[in-house]
Amino acid sequence: MADEDEVVTPEPKKKTKSVDPNILITLIVLLNTVIIGAVGYFQYQGYQKQKTEETVKDLITLELKKRGVIVEGDTNSGEVKIDEGKLFPLERFTANLAPSEGAKKYVRINLVLKFSRDSNDREFRLRKPQIIDTIITILNSKKAEDLLNREGKEFLKEELKAAINAFLADARIIDIYYVGFQIN
Repeated sequence: MADEDEVVTPEPKKKTKSVDPNILITLIVLLNTVIIGAVGYFQYQGYQKQKTEETVKDLITLELKKRGVIVEGDTNSGEVKIDEGKLFPLERFTANLAPSEGAKKYVRINLVLKFSRDSNDREFRLRKPQIIDTIITILNSKKAEDLLNREGKEFLKEELKAAINAFLADARIIDIYYVGFQIN
């Protein structure tokens, strides 16, 4: 019975250190605010840097002004007027392509040459056979695979412009337009 007389007194619970949930939420909100502020700051800095850099459009416009293709318009309106130049169509012709695997291939092409506004019309007419010969010679060195994609056709334009402008004295080709382009 001695067991019955004993009074059981509860032992005091050991206090564990607990963090107040309000303080924890406050710290998370504060940290989140700092991070959002830092991201906003860096985005603003990137925007300011991008605003001061020249765009591709600015570089192209500057280059075209140097070449005399673009004539500046009224400074109040901010518009730029493009000097159209002179267009000289060439009749359609056919040229063999360089041999590659499979059957022989040829290209049927119809071009329009765009000369600068101050070009001499007479020189174009006199050199027309030389221009066509240059085009055919370059086409004969190309394979069909070279001309099937867009980059190949753009490279061909640049190559033709450089080759033709090399022997023109008073005229200058600005651009070449494909009116017809067929590979068989």
